[in-house]
Amino acid sequence: MESEGLHLNIDYVGSCGILLSPEQKSSLQNSLVILQNHYKFNRVFFWGQIKGIKGDYFIAQGTGNDELADRKTLYSLDCVTWGLLPQATQAIREQCSVVKGRFIGDPSHEYEHVEIKRIGEGEDATEEENTIMIKEEDRLASVIAHIDEEVAIVPRGAYVKTPHGTVLKNRSFEGLSVTESGKLHNYFHFRDPIRLSEKSLLEKADLEKSIDFLDPIHEDIPRGSWSLKFERGSGLVSIQSALWPGLAFFHVPHTPKFGYVYFGTGEKNKDLPFML
Repeated sequence: MESEGLHLNIDYVGSCGILLSPEQKSSLQNSLVILQNHYKFNRVFFWGQIKGIKGDYFIAQGTGNDELADRKTLYSLDCVTWGLLPQATQAIREQCSVVKGRFIGDPSHEYEHVEIKRIGEGEDATEEENTIMIKEEDRLASVIAHIDEEVAIVPRGAYVKTPHGTVLKNRSFEGLSVTESGKLHNYFHFRDPIRLSEKSLLEKADLEKSIDFLDPIHEDIPRGSWSLKFERGSGLVSIQSALWPGLAFFHVPHTPKFGYVYFGTGEKNKDLPFML
């Protein structure tokens, strides 16, 4: 959700149970402007909140020239002071995957994980214990990266891809129509495409290269992981994820207003395939 007009746009996802106090709205509105100037970001987004046992993490993201590739993630415990999160590399993700349960709410906290390796074979085999310390800051970066890859979504046409491969905000985007906004195939995952290269030439024939360069969410497996609803009177469209409970997206048809936020514990719903 773009930081400009955050105090107004956050109300669009109020029906999904996402709320900020007046103090939090005011602090975020001011600190995100300072954050943008300090890091020289083109745009700043309020990503959401990950709730911990002792404290909550407020998350923001800033973009550079490429809206998709040039993205940095920051966190705050008080909506005022921000710290830059490390890049969630594959090694960090694999290391953090063994940590289960709620976040503590302290970025300096370290989880202790004991790995048992079996050395040798048969009766001569021995077991060796190896203790690994995992920082909560690394786990936070890993979870945010997973949420972005799996449930961060945008409307079709909101972004364009130039012939040079740069992803930019589409300044001529005026919103989806009321009819089109009610169809899941008009919403895309905002990450590098995975399934697009697997499509046949016949399937790609009807795609527009400049705007259909992402994966549509209606192809997600398991089916039924997204719920779309219209708000009566306003025509507002909201979409929620059952895979990552707490992710809420909104779009106002016939306007360029859209965005998503995540307010949750940072825990994935791994039981989803058995619930549908």
